Amino acid sequence: MESTRTKPVTMITGYLGSGKTTVLNELLKSQTDKNLAIIVNDLGSINIDASLIRNNSVVESDSKMIEMTNGCICCTLQEAFMEQIEKLSHDDNVDAIIVEASGVSNPAAIAYGFLNYQKLKGRSGVYLDSIVTVADADRLYYEFIDEMREIEGDRSEDPDIINLVMDQIEFCNIVLLSKCDLLEKDQIEEIKKVIRTFQNKAEIYEIVKGRIDPDKIFSGNKFDYDEVLNSSALQRALEREVKMEDVCEDDYGITSFVFKDPRPFDYDKFIDFVSNDFPPEIIRGKGYMWFQNDGVHVQLFEQAGRNSTVTEVSNWVASMSEEDKKLIFEEYPDIKEEWHEKYGDRLNQLVFIGRGYDKEKFMKKLMECLAE
Repeated sequence: MESTRTKPVTMITGYLGSGKTTVLNELLKSQTDKNLAIIVNDLGSINIDASLIRNNSVVESDSKMIEMTNGCICCTLQEAFMEQIEKLSHDDNVDAIIVEASGVSNPAAIAYGFLNYQKLKGRSGVYLDSIVTVADADRLYYEFIDEMREIEGDRSEDPDIINLVMDQIEFCNIVLLSKCDLLEKDQIEEIKKVIRTFQNKAEIYEIVKGRIDPDKIFSGNKFDYDEVLNSSALQRALEREVKMEDVCEDDYGITSFVFKDPRPFDYDKFIDFVSNDFPPEIIRGKGYMWFQNDGVHVQLFEQAGRNSTVTEVSNWVASMSEEDKKLIFEEYPDIKEEWHEKYGDRLNQLVFIGRGYDKEKFMKKLMECLAE
């Protein structure tokens, strides 16, 4: 017999080593009165996290566990993931579903996949109840906050990883700061203040050894896609730009603004500025841009503290053949409405957030990096 109940899905995300599996184990121990289905996603061909859960003997015989390997549920495995979710929703022996995403998953992409799936289906037997990001407090402090203070050391993190961690914290409704026993109270408070610079809505809880009151996860504030999206300081800055509103300061003294200009950047000037002269008061930056020596590729700029990356993500429509442009204009007519006579859809649109920075001076520096 198929179930007609709409079932909650709790997503646990967080970078490798943050403590997701430990949190999952503790939650499973506390939910002995529920029939839970668990989906564990790991990029490798051997699902180590799933093995850890089994070895800890917390998965009872009436619980179901599905292992998804060789891909990530936010991209390559997204369709297969949603099919598994939907299948579980029709199982009368399942009350709720918990998903442990891979360490490199982007929760925004997973949530968007849920929305798309539900639109295509018209109705779904599941709903995204909560996105929980587990963040390693010790790592955040020594590999991000210290980096912002320009403290040298041998624990410097890869900027791609730092940006992924920031993305995971930006898009959730609960943040669990793990390994808090390794830090002093004032260090933990400093981490919370930094998190509030780019995420002002999510509940933040300190945890040790994965222990968290399950009511805070399963009975707390529910996930709301639009609310979570708009809780990001980056998103709020973009919305103000659209509405042509002035920069405003929030309760934490944080301000944000958008740099928008269709002219290309000079690659060498921009990289030199970001590497050697970037103001430490700018805590987070993100957006799309292009360079004079490459009119084909859309570049994604991401910055967190002293870490920054520039990555090719797609092609500008203006660089495509006339035939391809015509097809795209037919499918996405809005693109043509903002088409620049000289640059087409090429545009630098970068969002920056921080505390106590000199906006006028910063804008001047950015302008000096333009090629024209």
